[in-house]
Amino acid sequence: MAIGLIIIGDEILSGKRTDKHFQKVIELLSARGMQLDWAEYIGDDPDRITATLKRTFATDDIVFSCGGIGATPDDHTRQCAAAALGVPLVLHPEAKRRIEERAADIAREAGKEPDLNAPDNLHRLKMGEFPQGAAIIPNPYNKIPGFSVAHKRQGAHYFVPGFPVMAAPMMEWVLDTVYPHLFHKLAWLEKSVFVFNSMESTLTPLMEAVEAEFSHAKVFSLPSVGDADTRRHIELGVKGEPSQVAAAFERLLAGLDRLQVEHRPVG
Repeated sequence: MAIGLIIIGDEILSGKRTDKHFQKVIELLSARGMQLDWAEYIGDDPDRITATLKRTFATDDIVFSCGGIGATPDDHTRQCAAAALGVPLVLHPEAKRRIEERAADIAREAGKEPDLNAPDNLHRLKMGEFPQGAAIIPNPYNKIPGFSVAHKRQGAHYFVPGFPVMAAPMMEWVLDTVYPHLFHKLAWLEKSVFVFNSMESTLTPLMEAVEAEFSHAKVFSLPSVGDADTRRHIELGVKGEPSQVAAAFERLLAGLDRLQVEHRPVG
């Protein structure tokens, strides 16, 4: 079981909006001892969204999907999720109640008496039409819920709005309500050094040797052109199961010493 993220919206791919979901999801997961395994960006293309969801519904993954669950013509996620599952869209009764409650709040804030049968309020109910069998995700910002669908043995998808101010607390609610049993289950350690005056091609045999010796540790290499504080370098390190990382890192340092390359701890 992996954790994935789907970010939907032409405005992200065109650069009209800067994505803020990716970093926030990493932050929410890291605070709970979890990590993101994959992420995808998709435009507002119904065929592509449906195909993507068909593929991810076929997994056991926990997937967060941000964007496209509104009721305007460029919002397709609800319909695509239903199509990918092969079920109809239905108005969720609890979603209906919360959307009507929000509509009444808006009317009263404007000093008007709520008319839930007004055309704009009836249109708002479209935002509560979810794939049959879906559950709602509460929205503390404006009460308009998101939705979730379970699939396979352990997998589930969680659909939230494209607005980060709404999406973040809704995803946090999902993690804290549904997955507390997964918090801090993954033992993880990362150790690295800055390597100077060397090339990745020179370091690759050492990296391969360390990975071959320690099966539960991954070696990584992050080249940098440098900045005002650090000259051109490669961040070379090991991440994975703590006991293996500690031993693998010592093996890596010994290899660097044999190569007689300059290195110093990160930070």
